[in-house]
Amino acid sequence: MSLQPIGGSSVEGVDAPSLGESLTAILRRDLRALAREVESYPDDATPWALLPGLPNSAGALIRHVCGNLQHFVGAELGRSGYRRDRAAEFGAPPVSRAALLALLSETESMLHRTLPALTAARMAAAYPQPVAGTRLVTGDFLIHLAGHCAFHLGQVDYHRRAVTGEGGSIGPTAIPELASARPVP
Repeated sequence: MSLQPIGGSSVEGVDAPSLGESLTAILRRDLRALAREVESYPDDATPWALLPGLPNSAGALIRHVCGNLQHFVGAELGRSGYRRDRAAEFGAPPVSRAALLALLSETESMLHRTLPALTAARMAAAYPQPVAGTRLVTGDFLIHLAGHCAFHLGQVDYHRRAVTGEGGSIGPTAIPELASARPVP
């Protein structure tokens, strides 16, 4: 199968990834970007700094992103047994950068095990549980989760820049990390 761009002609030599493969690549890219953000803080305390006008620290946002994905993907779709404690995502005591990196790595591994195994039929089926009082198609909700992750990645990037005074980018949204990306000869 070849990718079909808008306009109809195929992109030769590029196999179209499944929705699960695409979502895996995007979410793993964004979790790796969050890891680079964590590594860019100068010490273990700075990711937990609170700034006026910003309701959450970067550390809390990272716990929240991981808890969200572990719950909605790992527990609901992968039957991992994960039990979410949303209040602790925001209210538990700070942990080290190493602990945040381990949490991101565990979440990335879970996504790699779970998402590619979802069939097209599963993606088109109802998500197992209502979310926010609504019924959703699984693939649609997973796209939402990718957007939610990217939203918080942007917040963490802004937080890091504000608390460290470092304006440089960690390169969070690298196109070459997409599932269909192939180098141009």
